[in-house]
Amino acid sequence: MTEHIQKMLDYFIVRKEHHRFRQARTEPYVLAEGYAARGLGDLERTVDRFRRVMEQEKPIVFSDERIVLLRTITRIPEIFTPREFEVIKKNHAIHEQGKVSNINPRYSLLLNTGTRQKRQELTERMVWFEKSGNTEGLRFNRALIDVLDILEGFAERYRQEAVRAGNVRAGEVLSRIPREKPASFLEALQFLRFIHYCLWCNFNYHNTFGRFDQYLYPYYKEDIDRGVLTREDALELVEEFFISCNRDSDLYPGIQQGDNGQSMVLGGLNPDGSDSYNDLSELCLEASLELRLIDPKINLRVSKNTPIERYHKGSILTKQGLGFPQYANDDIVVEALKRWGYAEQDAYNYVVAACWEFIVPGAGMDIVNINGLSFAGTIVAAIDRHEEWNTFEELMGIVREEINIRAEKIIDSTRNIYMEPAPFLSLMMDGCVEKGMDISLGGTYNNYGIHGTGLSTAVDSLAAIRRYVFEDQRISKEELKELLRTNYEGREDLYTLLRYEAPKMGNDDDEVDTLADTLLGWFADALQGHRNDRGGVFRAGTGSAMYYIWHAKDEEATPDGRRRGEALACNYSPSLFSRCKGPVSIIKSFAKPNLVRVANGGPLTIELHDSVFRSDDSIRKVALFVKSFMDMGGHQMQINAVNRDKLKDAREHPENYRNLIVRVWGWSGYFVELDEVYQNHIIERMELNI
Repeated sequence: MTEHIQKMLDYFIVRKEHHRFRQARTEPYVLAEGYAARGLGDLERTVDRFRRVMEQEKPIVFSDERIVLLRTITRIPEIFTPREFEVIKKNHAIHEQGKVSNINPRYSLLLNTGTRQKRQELTERMVWFEKSGNTEGLRFNRALIDVLDILEGFAERYRQEAVRAGNVRAGEVLSRIPREKPASFLEALQFLRFIHYCLWCNFNYHNTFGRFDQYLYPYYKEDIDRGVLTREDALELVEEFFISCNRDSDLYPGIQQGDNGQSMVLGGLNPDGSDSYNDLSELCLEASLELRLIDPKINLRVSKNTPIERYHKGSILTKQGLGFPQYANDDIVVEALKRWGYAEQDAYNYVVAACWEFIVPGAGMDIVNINGLSFAGTIVAAIDRHEEWNTFEELMGIVREEINIRAEKIIDSTRNIYMEPAPFLSLMMDGCVEKGMDISLGGTYNNYGIHGTGLSTAVDSLAAIRRYVFEDQRISKEELKELLRTNYEGREDLYTLLRYEAPKMGNDDDEVDTLADTLLGWFADALQGHRNDRGGVFRAGTGSAMYYIWHAKDEEATPDGRRRGEALACNYSPSLFSRCKGPVSIIKSFAKPNLVRVANGGPLTIELHDSVFRSDDSIRKVALFVKSFMDMGGHQMQINAVNRDKLKDAREHPENYRNLIVRVWGWSGYFVELDEVYQNHIIERMELNI
């Protein structure tokens, strides 16, 4: 690590001295009240809010930094008053905060043109709109030109501040960026920082960096080939960019700090079968390893042809305890996307959204986390209907009915979605400029992703019922219902039997694992053939997001020995109290289902004891372990290197563990800053040794 990077880490990450430049938080509806009084439309409100936020941002430039921009406004105001938003909610479904989020723009649409050329494209298109009488298209593209004016004005203010601060290099870069296409790797990184910064200021959150190593590689390679940049200099630039991602991340919306969508995807197959992994991909791994920061989160695309050396490098990164890289299997994901109607070229260009759901840059206005179905809940509901079944097959039929009922309710809840306009983001989404239509109204793909939570709990419950209600007849179905109603009170014998001795998913038991394949298949069947009101399909997934906590809170006791309110497993993983033979048996179990049908996203999440990474030979075993899951047909995997004793001590003495990082569900965060419910869940997850 160079002295320059060490100095930046100390200033921004350790001492956080840049926080002193932050302005006091403002009342969130101060602008909305004025908009309401003037009767402004939502597009005009969005553009005006962006203008006001950028005007109020105070440019801060340090004399020795090369990639500038620092958030000083700590809260982005709303464009609707609470009363107005209540009216909108009466007529529309609202996802999260009602903003365009969790997608990936095609950065190259602005990065590779600059605002000057983009302005020309917009002007030419407006002439066509005027001739054709398309007043809405004309109105929208005028708003986009206003956005370009705001961008250029903001950049000019920063250029002036760079000159005043004596940062000649930053001043020179900002004299070109964002008006012109970048002329160097440094300018490209600054432009990307500029775009990403402004997305947040537009209240478009969780929009990832996507295939960073692909769209920035031409700038890197040209500088290397011309001899104006060495690999060492490039690494330092990448590290400075990574540090810039951590300056303001605590200001971004999310469940917890760290849940901010700053992910990037490296490598992946091209449509011709060649490997896109390049030297910039390698530099990103090196930078992340050296910095040990939670952002950006690294995702590696792999396939059966991926060399073991790449898995080995990824496992070295995992050793640092960052909770990434996360792995995605092209052999499964590309096929899944094509089955859902994505063009082949787009399917091969996939990235992850904020956490791990799959999306296509520039083309996907997919809402990949619109809701979640509780598999555990379907089992509880089926047991409540115990008068309707007398055989295991009849019980399974009721479970399938419950999956269909819940899927139907979720589908119905997604109708007539409203999202605020996102004009700046629309500049980087396919077809928006040409159609004169905001991306909030739809893109090339408008599919909705449904999470499936508590799968292992449901599978273990069904396996226990089959064993003890039907095969051994040790428990009657009426007694089982009473056990769950009373939360196992007074029946420690049956509680212990079901919790610890019953069959569990994760032990490479075909009879048990087949149940997982069946449930996932029924989930996919329940969504197949349905179309949302934007013309998109519904995608089933194995992820949980925050639902593994939310669903568990309201879920009754289950037949696997889980008591009322106890947590479900995070994502696609064994239950918290299953006694698995070991990690190899887990990957064998979890690779058996047909994951192509449920590949909305949702990784096999495994905690390995940090002692597993004690030597290079053991790290290589971890690499082989990950590769084995992918080669068996696994779709996605993330690994935590954890030490339960250390986590417990951190919970009691947080002042000693400020930099302890863990993987939560699809993002990494500082352990001591997590809510207690997330801390406890991570501690309860099983530690495994290879």
